This record gives sequence, C-alpha cells and structure tokens, in this order.
Amino acid sequence: QRRALQGNSNFVEGIRLSSQIKLFCLPCVRLRQSVSSNSLRIAQAFYRMLLAASTPAAMKAVSRISSPAGLIQPVCSPRLARLHQCFQPAVPARVSRARCMAPLATAAVAVKGHAAPKREDVITADPNNNVSDYIYEKMGVKLHQQKDHPISIIRQAIYDYFDSRNPGLFTKFDDLYPVVSTRANFDEVLVPADHISRSPNDTYYVSKDTVLRCHTSAHQAELLRTGQSAFLVTGDVYRRDSIDATHYPVFHQMEGVRVFKEEEWTASGMSATDFAAKELKDSLEGLAKHLFGDVECRWIDAYFPFTEPSYELEIFFNGKWLEVLGCGVMEQKILDENFKPGHKAWAFGLGLERLAMVLFEVPDIRLFWSQDDRFLKQFKDGDLKARFKSYSKFPPCYKDIAFWVSPQFTENNFCELVRGIGGDLVEEVALVDKFTSPKTQKTSNCFRITYRSMERSLTDEEINALQESVRQKVASELKVELR
Repeated sequence: QRRALQGNSNFVEGIRLSSQIKLFCLPCVRLRQSVSSNSLRIAQAFYRMLLAASTPAAMKAVSRISSPAGLIQPVCSPRLARLHQCFQPAVPARVSRARCMAPLATAAVAVKGHAAPKREDVITADPNNNVSDYIYEKMGVKLHQQKDHPISIIRQAIYDYFDSRNPGLFTKFDDLYPVVSTRANFDEVLVPADHISRSPNDTYYVSKDTVLRCHTSAHQAELLRTGQSAFLVTGDVYRRDSIDATHYPVFHQMEGVRVFKEEEWTASGMSATDFAAKELKDSLEGLAKHLFGDVECRWIDAYFPFTEPSYELEIFFNGKWLEVLGCGVMEQKILDENFKPGHKAWAFGLGLERLAMVLFEVPDIRLFWSQDDRFLKQFKDGDLKARFKSYSKFPPCYKDIAFWVSPQFTENNFCELVRGIGGDLVEEVALVDKFTSPKTQKTSNCFRITYRSMERSLTDEEINALQESVRQKVASELKVELR
C-alpha cells in the first residue's frame, strides 16, 4: 500500500504521522486530490489496518463529535489533528461518499429495531459498574441481523427449521434490549443466590440491580407473562471470560421455548415430563441433522437451574464428539409463576458462534467481528456448505508478565484489563507458571499474552507500548507487585 501511494505526498505524510502517534480513530479515509477507485480501495485497506491497531483506551482518550454527514471528527492533539487533515478533504465528485466509508464493526449503531443504549446509560459512576468502553462499543452491532454474516446465516437456518417443522408456531424475537434487571437475569430463572455467575468477576454490572444480559434466558419469564407459548429469542450476550480462540466477552445466543397443554401429553399416554422431554429431543436432533447433515447424536445428563431434567446434546462430527447445546424440561415453578398452571414446557439455549465455528470451520472467534471482505465474502445467506478459507496468517508476538498476586486479582479481572488495552489484537492470555514462596507464602503468576492481528503484521514498537500499558495498569488497578 505504501508503494502504491508513494506519489501521494499527503497520504505518505499521514502514514508518517500515524507511526508517530499510534492513535488511530479515523472512520473514513479521504484523499486530498482525485484518485482512482483502485487507489481508494487501497486507502480503505490501509485505514482498516490503522483501525485494527486502535485500542479502546486510545478511543476513550478522543472526544468525538458526530457531524451531519454522520462522520466522526476527532478533537485531540495538534499532531492528531494534522493526521486527520491528511485524510479529511472533500471526496472527489466522481467517487460517492458511501464508497469512501469503511464500516466500523464496533460502532454503536443499531442495524434495526431499538438503538444501542446510550453510553451514559451503560457506563456510569455507580460503584458496581464494571462495563468498559471496549464492551460498550460492541453494543448495537447485532451481527445476528447482518445479512450474509455467518452468525445471521446460522440464526436464519434455525428459524427455517422450526418453521418447516411447525409452520407459524414460533414467534421470533431478535431485538430485545440487552440491559436487564438482575431479577430477570438471575432470580426469574432460578439461579441460586450464591451462584458464581452472579459475581462481578463473571458478569457486567451496570448498577447493583441491572446487568448486561448473560444469556437470552433473561427474557424467558417476561415473554411467558405476555402469553407467549412458543418462541425463539436471539441476541448478543455478555460475559467476563478468559481470552483464547473460542472465548469472547460478547457472543450470540438463541433461546427456544415451547409450552404444552395437558390434553397433549394425556393423548400420548405419557407423563407430562416424559412427553415434553421426548418432544424436545425429537426437535433438537432434527435441528442438528438440519445443520450438520446425517450426524449421530447422543444425550448427556446435565444440570441447569431452570430445567429439570436437563441435558446436553452432542453430535459426532468430523471424527469427534462435539457439544452443541444445553436444554431440558422447564422448571415447573417458572411456568406456574409466569404463564399459568397445568402446562409443561421445554427450553433450550445454544451459542451461535459455537455452531458457526464448527460448521464453517472458523478457527478464531475474533473473525466474526472482522470487517475484512476476505472473510465476509466467503459466506452467503442460506449457504450452510461454505467453509472458511484462511487468507493470511500473520506472526504472533509473545509477551510475558509476572507478578505477586493481590486480593484484588482474579484471572477474569486481568483478562478484562488486557482486553481494554489491547482490544482484538490480543489473541490469548495463558497462565504459564505459578508458584507460592515458602518464605512469604505469596503466590506468583506468570501470564503469556499473545498479540496477533488478523489483518496485518504487528511491530515490536507498538506491542512494547501496549505491554508497558498493561504492566502499569495491572500494578495500579489490581495492586499486584510486578516481578
């Protein structure tokens, strides 16, 4: 890209300033003089590389003002303002504004339905609040509603299956508000008061009584109260978690519920629970075959607070057994308190990313948030046979950090801090060494942080800067003693 644009002194100046500032927040790349559409595509590609290097911490440092054109103008240091000028001049008349825009995957704008929550409604001064800008920027993206996206393809395939099996029976909800009460998220689905999922170490709290939903089951009781007897709920859910290729703090779930009347199980000659369990297993085995082909299925007894009996469905796919979803017969207390007595129901919950990674052979969960056409154009709505083809593999950069732990330290807190600084450049955080001093009884942890971009090679200089920020913040915020 640099060679292709070496004749454009203004763009080269932008590159030079970019390398000095290491703060990239421009939402579009626009060149001063008229350029060919090919050059414009190169400029957009370069912008996407700049965007990949940005961090939530850097984004937070920039005050952003929306213009009538919908662009975001950075208001910051003179040096960054100069960088902005390098890309800011008017778009050539023969190139449409729409073609100059590079979409931002983390922009908090609604695809349809309700808008994303306002920042001040999610990140507050409440002492219980632990939502970061990194997480807020994912709200409102709604990958499950973006046509041709792998998450949307899986969602629609499941909708199609249930519509073909029971035409017109299931009502779909895929735009319910993601900020819910703790009562809806925990109490109404019978999560015990001492359950680990209630901890701020695992859940994003907006306030003492409100959270970012941990699961789509948070809407189960409210929909039953409105009289819904068969429904599918899809949405983004949020959990503080470890960092690796299969875990991400924002992912997408689908909740399914079907309620039966007494005459239905009476006519079958079965008990209410046996009837609901059989209907559940028949439905979900059919779903597995619809998605994955004629696979072998098996059922594993499990435990979930909101179902009894509870099961996990596994399929034999590509030579190994894979967990697909969790489900069960709904706890009667939930039905009696929110629907009406004399009924029985089943419920299931599944992760769309988990299914998409297996079905489409996507190796890294971060790819679902990529705006790279080399990823997105490999998939088409309705096509379940697509398989991801790797288009590049940039080298990783490993950095170790060792410290004596403190009472404030937990691995989730540490991962959250690292994500907040490194963003999606962080591929994995792994504990590689741990020991307790026999003299002081203090415990030391050594973590290896793997940095890797999916779109460009990283430089030692930028990773060293990120790692130094991690070291400073882990010492100041988690009160650890660096080694």
